[in-house]
Amino acid sequence: MTEYDDPESPAPSGDGEHRRLIIAGTGIAGLTAAVYAARSNNEPLVIEGDEPGGQLTLTSEVDNYPGFPDGIGGPELINRMKEQARKFGADLINGVVTSVDDAARPFRVETKSGDVYTADAVIAASGASARTLGVPGEDELMGYGVSTCATCDGAFFRDEEMLVVGGGDAAMEEAHFLTKFASKVHIAHRREEFRAEDYWVEKVQAKVDEGEIEIMRNTELAAVEGSREDGVDSVTLVRHPDGHPKEKLDAVPEEVEEFETDVGAVFLAIGHTPNTAYLEGTGVELDEADYVHTEGGKGGGQTRTDVEGIFGAGDVVDHHYQQAITAGGMGCKAAMDADVYLEDQAPAAAEGEGKSESETATADD
Repeated sequence: MTEYDDPESPAPSGDGEHRRLIIAGTGIAGLTAAVYAARSNNEPLVIEGDEPGGQLTLTSEVDNYPGFPDGIGGPELINRMKEQARKFGADLINGVVTSVDDAARPFRVETKSGDVYTADAVIAASGASARTLGVPGEDELMGYGVSTCATCDGAFFRDEEMLVVGGGDAAMEEAHFLTKFASKVHIAHRREEFRAEDYWVEKVQAKVDEGEIEIMRNTELAAVEGSREDGVDSVTLVRHPDGHPKEKLDAVPEEVEEFETDVGAVFLAIGHTPNTAYLEGTGVELDEADYVHTEGGKGGGQTRTDVEGIFGAGDVVDHHYQQAITAGGMGCKAAMDADVYLEDQAPAAAEGEGKSESETATADD
């Protein structure tokens, strides 16, 4: 696995500089947007985010990204894209966007370190973080047999037994998908009933009837065993014979069954959390799961949000496909939509930069 390393991204300057475009996030969507925006001479400033490089930095091999018939390491792909973005003039800095003032024109963007920048347009490409369990062995083996993407990594474990953790649509879909490669798929769900739609439960049940999937209800993952050199060997599971407590405040039953199962891979399918906290309180509409709502549809402007000048791309918007190639496509669209918007916007004057609309009106009275 190629390590993700980017010594070229400097620390924030903190000088309050102004840019035509700021991009939040350096996953596939953000970096694709950076390439296109830089080529359009929009001087993008790309702020890395909490997870520089996005989820691909946790993927040891990417076999389904066009143009790499022999595959490419996730970190290597990200590093190449960053080099490409810089080649065309994008500036990348370390930092995490914590707020965007959409009442100010230009937009006022603040980072975790307190540095403030202004921009005529903003692309939110901060991605979504896969939820994990925090059990022993999980972090150490992430990318070495533990994964959060069956579509990305399932084929690497052909003919091995695999474990899927979860009980929603994503878990059912991933378990069904993995039957293409696995000698057997085990599903561990901590509840008695699945939260998935009947469609996926029925498809999985058909695979159970064929002996390709085993369902373990009221069962939780407790530990992952193995090493980075040899991958995952086995998992420790805990079964609650009387059912898992329904609420967090319920006492965990004392009587549990702990057992080990030999598997070659573990896929966590317990959901994602979009990185959109910095957009709360703005006019950008978020759905019930806090994903960014964009215009969508056909034609131009598909990545526009409810705030003119702010665009969304990648997993911060998409909670369905969540693939590198779809994120890249959305990043391209966002950069092109932003370019159309910026063509109609005069660059912000140095005087009055970052003032809210009300402050500007007062100053001009």
